[in-house]
This record gives sequence, structure tokens and C-alpha cells, in this order.
Amino acid sequence: MQRTCLVLAGILLSAGIACADPTGEWMTQKGYAKIRIENCGTSFWGAVAWEQKAGVDSKNPDPSKSTRPTLGMPVLLDMKPVEANKWSGQIYNSEDGQIYSSNISLANPDLLQVRGCVLGFLCGGEDWTRVNDPPPTAPVVPGAPAPRPGGAMSAPTSPKPGATSMTAPQRPGAVVPPKPVDIATASVEDFCATVPLNAPAVTH
Repeated sequence: MQRTCLVLAGILLSAGIACADPTGEWMTQKGYAKIRIENCGTSFWGAVAWEQKAGVDSKNPDPSKSTRPTLGMPVLLDMKPVEANKWSGQIYNSEDGQIYSSNISLANPDLLQVRGCVLGFLCGGEDWTRVNDPPPTAPVVPGAPAPRPGGAMSAPTSPKPGATSMTAPQRPGAVVPPKPVDIATASVEDFCATVPLNAPAVTH
């Protein structure tokens, strides 16, 4: 990959343009939210991975989505490459419930320029800063096997005679609802399987 970047850099005279990659987490300009962007095959999608204050998507024109949390909400929709270091699609603004034409590009590896326009004019945008937080550590669960040096887990203890399980048995044929996907920690596969399905209808 590095050699490919260097070759392309020699051709385009810019390694930043040749190897531009907007995937990752980005802090919005005012620091209200972090947006996670992933490559979902043919386009990039972005969703709220963290927010300073919990909210709901109350301005969404779809009544079924007007009470959904803004955490996990798709905001960058179907961003496709249009030229080197530029992707074009749409952006959802939960402040007014509207979708706008948008494009993103990297000013440098840690600064994402997000631009949007209404009907080709009244354009504006923000600059988002890349988040380089360390990966979250797994929480300690009471009663869980303790990790051994080197990452090995200690063997679980056998239940005492007469002890009852605290886990309720599943009834035959019972449907277990899927757990909500945590956008901040989800795998790319889960992210891409979830975010586009929850997005407003994309128009072209």
C-alpha cells in the first residue's frame, strides 16, 4: 500500500491526494458530535458515534423516525468518488430535518472539509478534525473469567451443587430481538449493514 501511494504521489505530485481516505472518526467543528465514516463498498457513509448531549431526531419528516436517538443517526449519505480526494452525495441535517447536496474532501489527513448546498446555491460547510482516541478497553464484568498474562482467560469455575442459573431459559421458538448496534465500536460489516438502512431516502 505504501509503495502504491508513493507511485501515485509521483504521478499526481501529492501523496495526500493520491491516498486520501476519509474513513475514521471526526469531531464536528463545534465539538457537538463525532461522526464515524466508513467505506461501504461503492460509497462512504457517516453516522453519529458520540454526542455531547443526547437528543432525538424530532425534525425528521418521517413520523416513525422523529423519536429515534440522534446517536447512531446517519448524516453523510452515499458519498461517491467524483475526482481525486473528493466524494459527493448528500448530508442530513437533524436541526431542520432536511437533506442537502454535499461533498467532502481532505484538506490534510486530519482535516475533513464538509460542504453542502441547497439547490446549487446557499452553500456552506464545516471543517471536521480527525479523532485519534485510543481504542476503548473492554469493561470488567463481575464474575467474568479474569484475563491471564498474555491474554489467556482463566477457566470458568463450575457451579456449586444446588446452585441455580441466573439466566432465564429461552422458550422454544421465541424470537430474540437483535441488539442495537453501537456505531462507535461496531465492525465495519455491522456499520455498513445498519447505517444505510436507517438513512433518509437518498435522492439524485
